[in-house]
Amino acid sequence: MPDVLPPDSYPGERLGLPREGTGSIATLGRRMGAIALDWGCAVLISIAFFAYAPLATTLIFVIVQVVFIPTIGGSPGHRVFGMRVQRVTGGWPGVWRPIIRSVLLALVIPAVIWDADNRGVHDKAAGTVLVRA
Repeated sequence: MPDVLPPDSYPGERLGLPREGTGSIATLGRRMGAIALDWGCAVLISIAFFAYAPLATTLIFVIVQVVFIPTIGGSPGHRVFGMRVQRVTGGWPGVWRPIIRSVLLALVIPAVIWDADNRGVHDKAAGTVLVRA
C-alpha cells in the first residue's frame, strides 16, 4: 500500500511537526536550492585542487555534509536556505547519522525516493528529518 496522507493531513504531522514555520518539514524548493549550493561549492573546490575530478567532487560533498551537519545543524546550503537536520525525535543528530545520511545522499537514488512526510530514504535510514530553522 502506498504511503499517502489523509486529505486533511500535512507532511510531518505523523512525526509531530508543525504544519508551517520553524520546525516544519522543509519544502522541495529549499532542498533543491541547498543541494545546488552545496554541490556547486564542491565542484569549485574540486576544480581548484583536482582539475575537476568527479570522485573528488563527490567526496568533498560528502565530507562537507558529515562535518557540518553535527557542528552547525546542517550543510552550508541547508543553513543558507533556512533549514537544519535533526533527529526525528528532535535534537542533535549525533555523529553517525550524518555519515549514513550523506553516503546515501551521494548515491542520489535514496534522495529522490521519499515518503508522504517528504523524507527521503537517506533520512529514513539515518533517523533524521530536514526541517525549517
